[in-house]
Amino acid sequence: MKINRKHWLIITIICLSVIILGACGGDEEADANSGAAKKTFKIGLITDPSHMWTKAAEKFKEEIEKRSEGEMTLEVFPSGQLGNESAMLQQIESGSLDFGFITAVELSSREKAFSAWFAPYLFETIMDAQEASDTDVAKEMLGTLDKYGLLGLDYLFAGQRVMLFKDKKVQGPEDMEGMVLRVTPGPPMLEFYEFTGASTEGMPLTEVYSAAQMGVIDGMDMDLDATITNKYFEVVNYAAVTNHMVWPSVAVVNKDTFESLSEEEQKIIKKSLEIASDYAVKTRSSKEEEFRQTLKDKGMTVYELDKNVFTKQIQKFDEKYKQQGELIKKFITKFRN
Repeated sequence: MKINRKHWLIITIICLSVIILGACGGDEEADANSGAAKKTFKIGLITDPSHMWTKAAEKFKEEIEKRSEGEMTLEVFPSGQLGNESAMLQQIESGSLDFGFITAVELSSREKAFSAWFAPYLFETIMDAQEASDTDVAKEMLGTLDKYGLLGLDYLFAGQRVMLFKDKKVQGPEDMEGMVLRVTPGPPMLEFYEFTGASTEGMPLTEVYSAAQMGVIDGMDMDLDATITNKYFEVVNYAAVTNHMVWPSVAVVNKDTFESLSEEEQKIIKKSLEIASDYAVKTRSSKEEEFRQTLKDKGMTVYELDKNVFTKQIQKFDEKYKQQGELIKKFITKFRN
């Protein structure tokens, strides 16, 4: 039988279709075998690789990948690689970034309730703060983020805040009057120091070393970890271990991203975060004495300053912030000893 040109065209199309369909089927199988269907997430944070929160993010990654048997992976972007915290929050809202460890002070600019964590001398240790994070009132605070398309999944804690002074061994607030201190630019921290009579500067961390070196500032609110890693011991002489505030961050995730996951995947993420949070607080707590000794060895005078010298400042803070929201009042009242 003679096959005309039209028949040849039909046969060619049929053969090509069979080949394409076969190839597609092979690619799907190859994808499944190669694990191309894995879910890959990104997490951003501002801390450098040596910081406890970054180490916690790496632990979070390890646990997710282990518990999902490699079906979920996590890419960690430390040191503000994806922008500052405000920028990362916007990325999480839009869905271009999945997770972030965002400081409670940054979140307090959106939801004032997070200011309650910075009530001075509310917790004696970060282990106490960790226990508080599992209470109903702390979880209620996380729930305030829902309206932004965000979910607050858990808290993480770094070292408590201490006071560093360049040339003077401060024994109480009367010694701080007229001093210029670098303080993280969040209202709770700034106001606590202003209650002491000190002036505050909210400069970026990258400028703090040179500012202390040149005498632009007389000291700073810091933690022991950063005092070592940023070598502030070279430009300030005194470390008053006040432990006057805890320093939490919140594990934040895009709400749609999280709710699109299966129940089992959600459980894996929550459990992995729980383990990472516990790892961070236990590891940091165990290093307290080591950090103090390191600073002494570097030539700093390290001493303790009792909270009783700041009684008036604590009372002023509580009175002001309890009026700024029922959740803040509830939180402070519950944990104030």
